[in-house]
Amino acid sequence: MNIGLTGGIACGKSTVSNMLVERGALLVDADRIAREVVEPGSPVLSQIAARFGSEVLLPAGALNRKKLGELVFGNAEARKDLQNIMHPSIRAVMRERMKDYELSHPDKLVVVDVPLLYESGLQSMFEAVMVVYVPRDVQLDRLMQRDQLTLAQAEQRLAAQMDIERKKDKADVVIDNRGTLDDTRRQVERFLMERRLL
Repeated sequence: MNIGLTGGIACGKSTVSNMLVERGALLVDADRIAREVVEPGSPVLSQIAARFGSEVLLPAGALNRKKLGELVFGNAEARKDLQNIMHPSIRAVMRERMKDYELSHPDKLVVVDVPLLYESGLQSMFEAVMVVYVPRDVQLDRLMQRDQLTLAQAEQRLAAQMDIERKKDKADVVIDNRGTLDDTRRQVERFLMERRLL
């Protein structure tokens, strides 16, 4: 079985993916793939430099993530251009890794961690979608603490994603991560037992 794992920023997706991996699941991490497809010399990095200018490259030829972030953050058109460049390659690698895992380990759960799963319209790729959920006020607090942001900065980041309540409503499985780690772990284990994956 495969599942798409998503949630909002600072909801605890990594915590839940780690718990699933500890129980034997195989992880495909879209963020990691996103870093791989922009390695120096890659066609994707060349396209990014062509669209956004050579200032998005560091002297050694790697992507200057900070500079690129400044250019696309708060600019919907630039962000869309960046997504149009990166997403096809990321999706191709995701599909390839899912297929490899499913062929080599047909008895294992394959978890695909995709931060913007619903925003990118990828839900049809998966047998089920699991959303890691915390209420918006908890999300804001955690994001401000984690990334040392002001309230305005944190709200701007949340505004760039689909509202967490909408993600929760769309989910096949919800893991409520506002309690203790033990509370979250119990929900993960319940899911695995219900799906006979433990």
